[in-house]
Amino acid sequence: MATASPRHLLDDLRNTGQQQQQQQQEQQQELPISLEAIVLTIFLSIIIIMTVFGNLLVMVALCKDRHLRRKKTNYFIVSLAFADLLVALLVMPFAAIELTTGQWRYGEIFCLVRTSLDVLLTTASILHLCCIALDRYYAICCQPLVYRHKMTPVRVAVMLSGCWLIPTLISFLPIMQSWNAIGIEDIIEERRALAGGSNDTSCVFLVNRPYALICSAVAFYVPLALMVLAYQRIYVTAMTHVRQIETLQRAGSAPVTGTAPLISLRPSTSSDPSETNRLRPTTSFSLEHAPIANSRMRVETKAAKTLAIIMGCFCLCWAPFFITNVVDPFIHYSVPWQLWTAWLWLGYINSGLNPFLYAFLNRAFRRAFLVILCCGDERYARRGSCSYRHTHRACSAASVNGTSTALRLSFLPNRSYSDNGQTILANEQY
Repeated sequence: MATASPRHLLDDLRNTGQQQQQQQQEQQQELPISLEAIVLTIFLSIIIIMTVFGNLLVMVALCKDRHLRRKKTNYFIVSLAFADLLVALLVMPFAAIELTTGQWRYGEIFCLVRTSLDVLLTTASILHLCCIALDRYYAICCQPLVYRHKMTPVRVAVMLSGCWLIPTLISFLPIMQSWNAIGIEDIIEERRALAGGSNDTSCVFLVNRPYALICSAVAFYVPLALMVLAYQRIYVTAMTHVRQIETLQRAGSAPVTGTAPLISLRPSTSSDPSETNRLRPTTSFSLEHAPIANSRMRVETKAAKTLAIIMGCFCLCWAPFFITNVVDPFIHYSVPWQLWTAWLWLGYINSGLNPFLYAFLNRAFRRAFLVILCCGDERYARRGSCSYRHTHRACSAASVNGTSTALRLSFLPNRSYSDNGQTILANEQY
């Protein structure tokens, strides 16, 4: 026994030393993990807060500013802001908790509800973007009577209702009935076992091929095609009128034919044809100021950049997710969950970008935001429609053949044209 005691002591010391080394290694491994979790939590929180703030500000601005409520396009924008606000309040927080903790703690039923809300609200947001593009197309590329016939208050209400009803049909109805899981039940059970075992501790959502194709087409590919066609036609129409103005600048005096509107391509501009201006077939203009060199190049570049930003942000945020959503069922669901998570949050970020793309770049909205943020400071109140800040920058009102016409040219520098001594001012909107 006397000889055994030192051996036991040595074994105990060795075991203690090994345990201490293991504890130190575990602590070293846990430290970077905890730091990553903290950084990730801060990053996701910033995204959520900015999304809530931006979309809430848009909704408050429309409620407080009666001038914004007069324009039909703004109703699509405020409904879009409401959808994106719900994404930030009802979808993002639970996705952030699940991502940072690695667990789902709210049960199987709420997992289905959360997933249904995710599909519903993100699809509604995308459909609102499509409706905004169609509204601009009718306002800019069609005759005023056509626009009034197409975009009546009843039709606007129907379009807004469709933006919410269609997503409901591809979200709550099939998901709560588990139509998306038909034929892949075994794969879902395997994923749950890998994720944590029971249905209450894991929220696994996989879709079969029919659901993936139908949902992706309705939520992304069809709206994308309509948006591309609408903005392509808007750009072509804009360039046509840019060339007309360039002809006036070079010739000094030339007739302008056609009845298409001089348009604004900036995000969320007025779409009311009564405010969109037309050139009369029999009217000729003479330049008061010399044309600026390379004006056409700058105008085309600005128009292209505006449309590129709108379409680029939309495609960059949502295309990776929906491409993966279609491909994954055909490659036996082999896409890593990390990639799924990255693409999903990239789509969520689009809800935070929409207020900046469709409202913050609008001068009328910016003025309303300043009034709200500055507690109603009168310095930022809406100025009169014909206030002159300096000689070459003024709101426009002119008479052509006895008819009052306002020219609002978003991508043209502020220049003044005259017809028989009467001045027509082109007012830059940015």
